[in-house]
Amino acid sequence: QVQLVESGGGLVLPGGSLTLSCAASGDDFSIYAMGWYRQAPGKQREFVAMVLFTKEKRYAPSVRGRFIITRDNTTNTIWLQMNNLKPTDTAVYYCNAAWDRKIVNAPGNFWGQGTQVTVSS
Repeated sequence: QVQLVESGGGLVLPGGSLTLSCAASGDDFSIYAMGWYRQAPGKQREFVAMVLFTKEKRYAPSVRGRFIITRDNTTNTIWLQMNNLKPTDTAVYYCNAAWDRKIVNAPGNFWGQGTQVTVSS
């Protein structure tokens, strides 16, 4: 089993920046894919960004060029640096992971508890 613990959410002004982190624990093996999904009020959960153990990265079109995902394989920790935030980025952000496949088209089996990001003036 894998436990994912997130931190770093909060309230930020439009145009501001925020960084989320997610640390995985519970197993000695490195996790293949880690990333983020988000869910805004009244909407379905959607893919945001992913980074593989190989450091290959994928982004949703809505965040590409504004968000940067990074990873430390030695600690199974990822970060999501969010820049030029917009009110439409307001959502609960969930860390997500999968042992052996990408998580772009479908999430992995492991979820964090979620952290609220609110972009508002």
